[in-house]
Amino acid sequence: MKARLPQGYGGGGAANLQQLARQAQKLQEEMDKATAELEEKEYSATSGGDAVKAVVTGKMEVKSIELKPEVVDPEDTEMLSDLVIAAVNEALRAAAADKEERMEKLSGGLNVPGMF
Repeated sequence: MKARLPQGYGGGGAANLQQLARQAQKLQEEMDKATAELEEKEYSATSGGDAVKAVVTGKMEVKSIELKPEVVDPEDTEMLSDLVIAAVNEALRAAAADKEERMEKLSGGLNVPGMF
């Protein structure tokens, strides 16, 4: 006696596998396109009441740092350093969060190692 699978299961293994491979390839292409777009974007953040502004790219590279003259105190470079670090880190977090959100939308929450 042969067991029967419910309708829609089995019987087209190779075709189903090819369809899955095409879907995965399309998803990878969409993710590559989104990554390229995200790498071109710029993200900015400020600290110290807008005394320091950092701009980073989607490639996670610092593009610029702007300092208001009144925040530059030769006697307190440590505070300036802290403000710069805070602004840069916040801009990097914004870039990473944007990328994560975009990739999650594309993948539907699917977490496949090596995809991105």
